[in-house]
Amino acid sequence: MTAHYLALSGGVGGAKLALGLSKICSQGTLSIVTNTCDDFTHLGLYIAPDLDTVMYTLADVVNTKTGWGRADESWNLMNVLKTIGGESWFLLGDKDMAVHIERTNRLNKGESLSAVTQALTQALNIEHAIVPMTDDRVQTMVTTELGEMAFQHYFVREGCQPKISSIRFDDIENARPSPAFTAAIADPELAGVILCPSNPFVSIDPILHIPGVRDMLNKLKVPIVAISPIVKGLAIKGPAAKMLQELGKEASVYSIARHYKGLINGLIIDTEDAPHGPTIEAMGIRVKVTNTIMKNLDDRKNLAATTLQFIQDIQHDKL
Repeated sequence: MTAHYLALSGGVGGAKLALGLSKICSQGTLSIVTNTCDDFTHLGLYIAPDLDTVMYTLADVVNTKTGWGRADESWNLMNVLKTIGGESWFLLGDKDMAVHIERTNRLNKGESLSAVTQALTQALNIEHAIVPMTDDRVQTMVTTELGEMAFQHYFVREGCQPKISSIRFDDIENARPSPAFTAAIADPELAGVILCPSNPFVSIDPILHIPGVRDMLNKLKVPIVAISPIVKGLAIKGPAAKMLQELGKEASVYSIARHYKGLINGLIIDTEDAPHGPTIEAMGIRVKVTNTIMKNLDDRKNLAATTLQFIQDIQHDKL
């Protein structure tokens, strides 16, 4: 029996580990479920930031300097749009626009987001399944000192500057997990679930808040492990540490452990946070200490290999 793995991912940080996993997992043995609560309609087009970041990363066409968007991009459309007074705060490159146009056209013709994503990943010769968490429209809304706003407005337009007080996922109660997501959880060859080092509040939580998903995961007999996106009190990427503090929580790996307590069996933390290990293990969560900062492909592959070995160790100890 060939072991299969399920990874839950947001954008840049999750995509780095997803790439590492894709390099060491055999074709067809890895499913990457991506957050779609960041998706929104902009310039009349359906934009899926996390889906595209994971897709571009695994297709080896991502802009490695930013971690998002496409390599060797041009910005003719944005430049012209700006000169005629259009909305230019959300950067969409010319190559990137082709994907958004094709996705929107297919969705408007009645195809599901799952079907469109499968077509796009096949066109980009991606060997592993990249799956939207749901085919239903949902959206992260952030309550800030400036009022409630959609996540991309907070994250990109406002640069994460306004102080936040709460987060909610609009219409999540009516969402259903995508068919491929449900199938991946039910796969009899599933050997483990990985929560990538993505923002737990706005990247992983939306996936876990889809009705029925957390219950399905809790019923699994395989290990579920997370990789902390926080190292020494700082977020590796994005506003996770800032969000923790503004929501009244300590910006530390301990807070990540508490957030996922009751779901995960193990937590991977960076060597810088090794002193927190015993405290987290006292909560009933196994800890693996390793380098979690992924600067290059070797780092991504090493962390991926460590993650799969950690899953196997936990499973072995349970037997």
